[in-house]
Amino acid sequence: MDNRFATALVIACVLSLISTIYMAASIGTDFWYEYRSPAPENFSDLNKIRDEFFDSDPDEKSYNDLLFRYNGTVGLWRRCITVPNKSTPWYSSPEKTESSDLITECFSFTLSEQFMEKYIEPGNHNTGIDLLRTYLWRCQFLLPFVSLGLMCFGALIGLCACACRSLYPTIATGVLHFLAGLCTLGSVSCYVAGIELLHQKLQLPENVKGEFGWSFCLACVSAPLQFMAAALFIWAARTNRKEYTLMKAYRVA
Repeated sequence: MDNRFATALVIACVLSLISTIYMAASIGTDFWYEYRSPAPENFSDLNKIRDEFFDSDPDEKSYNDLLFRYNGTVGLWRRCITVPNKSTPWYSSPEKTESSDLITECFSFTLSEQFMEKYIEPGNHNTGIDLLRTYLWRCQFLLPFVSLGLMCFGALIGLCACACRSLYPTIATGVLHFLAGLCTLGSVSCYVAGIELLHQKLQLPENVKGEFGWSFCLACVSAPLQFMAAALFIWAARTNRKEYTLMKAYRVA
C-alpha cells in the first residue's frame, strides 16, 4: 500500500476517534444549553422548588421557569438547577450564600418524556400539540445515537477491511461516517431550532441570559471531523482501487 493511502487512513482513523469521543461526551453531559441568572432574593420555598423540578409528571413551563431562575443547564438526558446545599441555611440572603454552599441537582428525562408531545403554549394542554417542536425534540434526542451507531458500525467494517487486507471496503466506512456527520449536523440544527422556538413562547426574564454550553460545542465540532474522516476514507479507497486497476491492466498488456 502506498504511503499516501496509509497516511490518509491514519489521519482518518484519528479524526474518527476524536469525533466519537466528542460525540459520546456531548451525549453524556448536561451542558447543551446554560442559563445565567442573578441570585434569588431567598430560597424560602426550596422544598417547593425541588418538588416542582423533580415532578414525575413534568410541566414544560414549570421546569423551564425554574431553569431560567436558578442557573439551569439542559442536556439531552437531564436538566439541572443550582440550589443551596441542604446542610446550609437555605433561608440566608444571597449575599451570604457563597458558591461553596450551592450544589447542582439534576433530574433525568424519562424515555416517555423524550417522546412526549409539546404544546403550542407550553404547559397548557388545551392549546393543541405543537408538531414542529415535538418532532424537533425527538430528532435532537435520537439523531446523536444514530450518529454514534453509524460510526461504530463503520469502525467494524474498517477492522474487517484490515483483516481482508483490502482498502475497498473502507468506502463503506467513509459513507457511514458521512451519514453520521449528517445526523450530527441534523441534531445540532434541531436543537438550535427547538431552543429558539421555546424562547419565542417563553420569554427569558429580565437579567437572565442563555447561551449554548460546551456539550453543544463538542457536537458542533464532531460533525466536521466526521465529514473530514469520511472524505479521507473514500479518497483512499477509490484512488487505491483505481491505481490497482491501472497496474493490473498494464501487467496484462
